Amino acid sequence: MHVYVATRNVGKLAELKDIFARSRIEVLTYDGYADVEEGELSFHDNALLKAQTLHQQLKDTEIEAAVIADDSGLCVDALDGRPGVLSARYAGADATWEERRRRLLEELRDVPNEKRTATFVCYMPLILADGKTWMGEGFARGRITREERGAGGFGYDPIFVPNGEAQTFAEMSEEKKNSMSHRHAAAQALLDACRGLLY
Repeated sequence: MHVYVATRNVGKLAELKDIFARSRIEVLTYDGYADVEEGELSFHDNALLKAQTLHQQLKDTEIEAAVIADDSGLCVDALDGRPGVLSARYAGADATWEERRRRLLEELRDVPNEKRTATFVCYMPLILADGKTWMGEGFARGRITREERGAGGFGYDPIFVPNGEAQTFAEMSEEKKNSMSHRHAAAQALLDACRGLLY
């Protein structure tokens, strides 16, 4: 089943392809997809907006196909849930990921290790060509390091260690990270919700 994904993030695309490799979903990209202006209140609503936008774009070009999207971010307990839905816009819309991570670490500089808990959150909708929609949600709980570690992954991966592990997401192999990530959990929830269609 071919499914177009609403993202221009190369790292996210690679992760989604790996996550869905063992399902009947084959992830494709649409060159004409343009990122939408996301809201500041809800991962759920932002994810749905992305999917609906791509679904309409495909429809306008007479492409009848399913679409998938996700909205995800890092919620740090000591920062009252920030950066949250603003994860990709933290430190300013034009900031680099290195600058975003640096700002976050600076804000947590005086926070003791036991209070550096955080959760990666992901909402992932699937919209079929006929408009029928499912939504999966997933979480990865862990803690924020005091410095960047690892060269893999993307985003906040170099400063996030999932519970029960010693490595950051960026230090893990892609296979290991993708088996326990928030995006994997959301994808699995989505596949479970529409199992009759995809299996």
